[in-house]
Formats: sequence, C-alpha cells, structure tokens
Amino acid sequence: YFFSVFNRKTGEPPLINGWIPYLGKALIFRKDAFKFLLDQQKKLGDIFTVHIAGRYITFIMDPFQYVYVIRNSKQLEFHEFADKMASKTFDYPALSKGKFPDLKENLHRIYQYLQGKPLDIISDHMMKNLQDIFEWKCSQATDWETEKMYKFCCSVMFEASFVTLYGRVPAADGHKVISEIRDKFIKFDASFPYLAANIPIELLGATKKVRKELIHHFLLQNMTKWLGGSKVVQARQDLFEKYELLGDYDKAAHHFAFLWASVGNTIPATFWAMYYLLRDPEALAAVRDEIDHLLQSTGQKRGPTDNIHLTREQLDNLVYLESALNESLRMCSSSMNIRISQEDFVLKLEGNQEVGLRKGDWIALYPQILHMDPEVYEDPEEYKFDRFIENGKKKTTFYKGGRKLKYFLMPFGSGISMCPGRFLAINEMKMFLFLLLARFDVELAENKAVRLDNSRMGLGILLPDIDIAFRYKLRS
Repeated sequence: YFFSVFNRKTGEPPLINGWIPYLGKALIFRKDAFKFLLDQQKKLGDIFTVHIAGRYITFIMDPFQYVYVIRNSKQLEFHEFADKMASKTFDYPALSKGKFPDLKENLHRIYQYLQGKPLDIISDHMMKNLQDIFEWKCSQATDWETEKMYKFCCSVMFEASFVTLYGRVPAADGHKVISEIRDKFIKFDASFPYLAANIPIELLGATKKVRKELIHHFLLQNMTKWLGGSKVVQARQDLFEKYELLGDYDKAAHHFAFLWASVGNTIPATFWAMYYLLRDPEALAAVRDEIDHLLQSTGQKRGPTDNIHLTREQLDNLVYLESALNESLRMCSSSMNIRISQEDFVLKLEGNQEVGLRKGDWIALYPQILHMDPEVYEDPEEYKFDRFIENGKKKTTFYKGGRKLKYFLMPFGSGISMCPGRFLAINEMKMFLFLLLARFDVELAENKAVRLDNSRMGLGILLPDIDIAFRYKLRS
C-alpha cells in the first residue's frame, strides 16, 4: 500500500494510491469492494480517498454523515455523471450538451407518472398483466412443475414490466417476440458492469451488435404497433418528438435505457426475495398467512382464473411481506451513491469535521457497509424476515451506538440520485410474491447455497452466482 501524503492539502483525507499508476486500487476494489472499504476504515477511520482508475474517490463511511453529503446538492452534483455514464452505456447523445435545452428537466418531470394517483393506475395494469402471465405460464401446473428460479423470475417480471410500460405486442406470437427481446436483454445486461466501468464496447464481443438490435425494437415504427402502453412511456415519446436534433435511433436508445432501468435491478431483487422466503419455512408461512387473510377479508378467491385486485393501501398493510422484501433488499443491494464536486470547497460535517475537496473529486457513500453493520442489524449475515416489524407494525427506527439513524436502508440510492421508479418497483415485487404464494405451493427442488455474485458491486442489486431449481403446483 502506498499512502501518498504527497500533494495533500490540509483538510484533505488520507489518500490510498495503488502501486500501478492510473489503475490505482481498481483491481482490488473490483474484486471485493466491501472488504476493501472495511479494511481501509479500520486503518484510516471514517473518511479516506482512494485512487481508482484515474479518479479520486473520497468515501464517507459514517452513516451519520450521509445527510451532509445528500443535502449539499448544489456543490455535489450527480446528474451530469449519471448522464455521461448512461449516454455511453445506452448509446444516445449526452443530455448535458447544449443541443437539447431542458430535456433533462422535462424527463424528470415525467417521473410524476410513477407516483401518487398515476402510480395506482400503472400498478393496477401491472397486477392484471402479472395475473395473465402467471395464468398463461402456470395454469397447467396441476402437478409439480420444476423450473430454474432466476430464469422464472426473469421471464415473468420482464414480460409483465414490458407489457405494462410499452404495451402488448399484437402478433399471434406476442410472448415469443417479448422473449426474444428478453434473451438479447440478458446478453446485454451481462456486459453492463464492464460498460459502467468505462470499458469500450468494441472489446465486449457481440455486445455492440446486441445493443443495436435491442435499440431497433424501440424505433417508432415498431412501438406504434404495440397496444395499451403506459402514460409514462407515451409522455416520453411526445417529449422526444419536440427535439428535432434527436434522431430516431437516439429516441429508441432512450426507450431502451428506460426498459433497462425498469427491470435491470427489479429482476434480481425479485429472485432474492423469493429465494430467501423459500429457504425459511417460518417466513413463508407468515407471509402466506397474511396474504390469505387479506383475500378472505376482502372476499376474493385465489383460483388460477380468479381476478385478484389489490389497492395500494392493502399492499402497504402487508407488513410481513414488506419486511421480508426489505430484508432481502438489505442483503442483496450494493449501490454506490456518487456525487461530484463542482468546485474546490470544504464539506462541513458533523462534529466540526471538514473535508477538503477539489473540483472534479468524487464523493461516495457505500450503504452496503451500513446494511451489514452488526451495530445496526444484529447478525447481519442472517436473513430475518421480521426484522422490519415491531409490535405488529412497520419498524422504522434503527440505531447505531445508541443514536437513531436517519438513513438505515438505502437500496434505491439517496437524495437527488434516488431511483424515481422505486415505488413501482416495490409494488411489482410485492404483487409477484403475492400472486405466487396465493396461487401456488412452492418449494426449493435443490439443496444448495446461492451466493451473491460480486461483479456488480456498487451498481445496484447483486445477481446470484448460480441458478437454483424450485417446483410449484396450484394450491388445492
């Protein structure tokens, strides 16, 4: 380890430089960011800077200091960084170039369709589409059917999200068209960590060709054939039409990026929620009980062709379902919250601490450290489905060192970088689990441990390292 004191100004945190110029600590960081950061914290305290692939990233490890970073959105910017990364990854021109005045702000305004009343409408469509897909996929399952779990989650969630957002593909083989898009999507998604790490797409085999084919699906002449799409996608389409400098391919690339944002993390998160539930008989029984109770109290049947309707309030009141979902999110999410310093300035923190930042420096929060902190979550490696319940109600107070935390669960980023689709994503996952457990007996068909694949550390929800078989049949 080379600790470089060289050129550090007063007030700047200790710097960890690697021994290879430019790469710095990139290789060690990529291998296991979580362990690397904990090791540095033990040595250097809660604030330190790491040189990673030509960038200087200052990590703030103390969760009580998060609020000072999140609040400071003037000097610590996020959108420009996100825009650069997304435009490179999804192949559309960067929004921050003056060519598209107000496009970024207008796109942000459209996210209102994923909140409040419009969220209820899109959630209702999602519920209906999930039921159709479950019925199409599983109504034959009078006896035990065995499938791979990740593949199953991927197939159901991808199609339900696609149809809800973009509409039905009216061809006789609509399912087939969507599964073709899904297969390409999975290929592209496997390269996502490399694209996010700035590796040129030309070095990633067939990824460039696959991306181009995916984007072509979203050209206007294809999208106009799809029936019953969502308000949010329609509003985006209308907005893009106002920008003459956005080519047809660029618009399609934006639609593809939106699809990735909608399912890229939701699919693995759904997998983990299902996997942990099936591994824990007590959790499975508690969540199923709660579901059955709701259906009974609202006089709804759970047969394969019965239409189940849930209001947002009913979904919100399923405390065991929500706690089990939050617990799996706590265990599988690994997103790095990044801000970029817009100027040389001193970031003031709690307890008279100060951090000297230079223009262009990165500041990072790494909530996975908080999620796995034994002071906050007892036995953090263990799945405890009722961890977010207290006296039968949602538990929202967590402590560290006797002090209440403002932030304790951050799977969706923070502040200005918070995922705008998080409410829809949570609803989708709840509805998937609701329908699965209401209608089917489900159990694991193999006894093997699935672990987190760390290649996406810092980028969102981690994928499983292997797939696992499960079986299901209609509940009698």
